[in-house]
Amino acid sequence: MDFKIVEVFNRSVTIELESEAVFRQQAEFGVYINGEKSLMTDKNVVSVMGLLPDTKYKIGVDAGGELVEKEFVTGHESVLLDVTKFGAVGDGKTSDTAAIQAAICACPADGTVYLPAGQYLTTPIFLKSDMTFWLDEGAVLLGETDRKKYPVLPGMTMSTDEKDEYNLGTWEGNPLDNFASLVTAIDAQNLDIIGPGTIDGNAQNADWWKDAKVKRIAWRPKTLFLCRCRKVRVQGVTVQNSPCWTVHPYYSDDLAFLNLYIHNPSDSPNTDGLDPESCSNVRVLGTVISVGDDCMAIKSGKYYMALKHHKVTENVQIRNCKFERGHGSVTVGSEAAGGVRDVRVSQCEFIGTDRGLRIKTRRGRGERSVLDDILFENIMMEGVHMPFTVNMFYFCDPDGHSDYVQNQAPAPVDEMTPVIGSITGRHISCTGVSSCVLCAVGLPESPIGKLCFEDIKVSFAPEAERVPERPVMMDNFDEMSGRSIYAKNVRELVLSDVEISGAADGEPELVGVERQSVSGLEYV
Repeated sequence: MDFKIVEVFNRSVTIELESEAVFRQQAEFGVYINGEKSLMTDKNVVSVMGLLPDTKYKIGVDAGGELVEKEFVTGHESVLLDVTKFGAVGDGKTSDTAAIQAAICACPADGTVYLPAGQYLTTPIFLKSDMTFWLDEGAVLLGETDRKKYPVLPGMTMSTDEKDEYNLGTWEGNPLDNFASLVTAIDAQNLDIIGPGTIDGNAQNADWWKDAKVKRIAWRPKTLFLCRCRKVRVQGVTVQNSPCWTVHPYYSDDLAFLNLYIHNPSDSPNTDGLDPESCSNVRVLGTVISVGDDCMAIKSGKYYMALKHHKVTENVQIRNCKFERGHGSVTVGSEAAGGVRDVRVSQCEFIGTDRGLRIKTRRGRGERSVLDDILFENIMMEGVHMPFTVNMFYFCDPDGHSDYVQNQAPAPVDEMTPVIGSITGRHISCTGVSSCVLCAVGLPESPIGKLCFEDIKVSFAPEAERVPERPVMMDNFDEMSGRSIYAKNVRELVLSDVEISGAADGEPELVGVERQSVSGLEYV
C-alpha cells in the first residue's frame, strides 16, 4: 500500500494513502516511525504527532506484512515557549488570555507556543506570522462566556487618505462589525496550528445561540478566523461548540486543514463547520465535520464585497473527509457574489445530512457570481435526504422573500444576475434517500449551464420512513417524498448509468431543459 507525505510540520507529519477507498480502508493498518509502531488506524489520511523538530525520520505503512517506508525531516524550531512559564494556569477558571498572548508576542520566527494539558480560559487570542501554535494532548483553549470581554473587529475603516478601505469584521458576506474569534489571525503567513488538543468556543455555556440573528454589540464570532492570511496549516485539532461558523478562512490563500474534528450540536444555529470565503488553494483532507448547519460552505461574499474587493474562491480540494448531520455536506453559496470555481470533492462519506451536493444562489448576487467547474466524485452517501440540489431562488436573506428574488417569471439579465456553469457528479452511491435524488431550479433568464451525473446508484428508504421535505429553500415550491429527478431551467442535462431503486415516480420531470442526454437511466 503506497502513500504520499502530504505535509511535514516541526513536530508532526500527515500522510495520505494512495487508494481509491472512500475515507477509510476495510481493515486497520499499522503506521510506523523508525520501524516502531506508532498507531493503528483505518483512515486514508493520518497524522502522527509527538515528533522532534529538525530530525530525520522514516514513516512506514504496514500493508499486509510489507512495510512501505519514506524519509522526511521535521521542520526547524527556534524555541519552544510554554505558556505556563508566562503565567498561564490552565484550571478552566483563571483568565489565561494575557499569559498566552504574551507568549505569542514574545515568540521569535520559527518558534512554537506550547499549551500543555489543561483548560485555558481565554477571550480571543491573536496569532502572528512565522510561528507554530501547539495544543498538546489534553490542552483545551476554552472561550470566555461574557461577550462584553470580546474585542470587536470593525467591518470597514476608511484609510487616512480616504482612498481605500480596511476590512476586518465580516458577517454573512458583508463587511460588518463582529466579535473577534477565539483564535484570530490577521495578515499572518507561515502559520501552523497543530494538535491534538481542542479549541472550544464554549457557546453552550454562553448566550451566543440565543436570538442568533439579533446583533448585540456586534455580530457573533467564529471560533477560528483567518483574515487575509497566507500559508496557514491546521492539523489534528478538535474545534467545537462554536458561537457561529466554526472555522472561517477569509480572503486567504494556500491553506491546509488536515485531520480536523469539527463538532457542534445539531440544533446550534449557523454553526457551519468550515467556510472558505474568497480564498484560493484550499486543501481539506481527512477531516470529520458534524455540525448544526452546512458542514462546509464555500463562499465569496455578497455584492458589495464582490464589487469593491473582488476575489474568486478557487482551487478547493476536499478529499477523504467525513461529513455528518448538518443541512448540507458540501455547499457552494449562497454568499458567493465573487464567484466560485475549480472545486473538487472526492473520496468522502456524507452521513445523515439533509443535502449532499448543495448549490445555492439568487438574483442580486451579481454577474461576478459565476459558480463553475464543480466536481463531486467517488462519494458514498448514507441517509442523505436529498443528494443533489441546485437552487437559484435561495431565500435566506433579509430580502429573500421579495418579489425580485422569488418571481419565477423571466427578469432582465443585468449586472445583478448570477450564473451557474458546469456541475458534475460521478461514481456516487446513495442509500436511504427520502425526499428526492436531484432537484435543480435555475433562473428562467439565466438557466443552469450543465448538470452531468454519471455512474450514480441510488436506493430510497422505505416509504414509511420518508418525511416529505422541500429540497430547495425557495417560495412556492412543494415538499417532495420519493421523487427521483426534477430539473427546471437547465441548458443541458446529462444522465448516464444512473440506477434509482424505490422511487415513487418512474421518470424524470424536466421543465425548461433545453438539451438532454440520457443513457442508461434505470428505475428499479
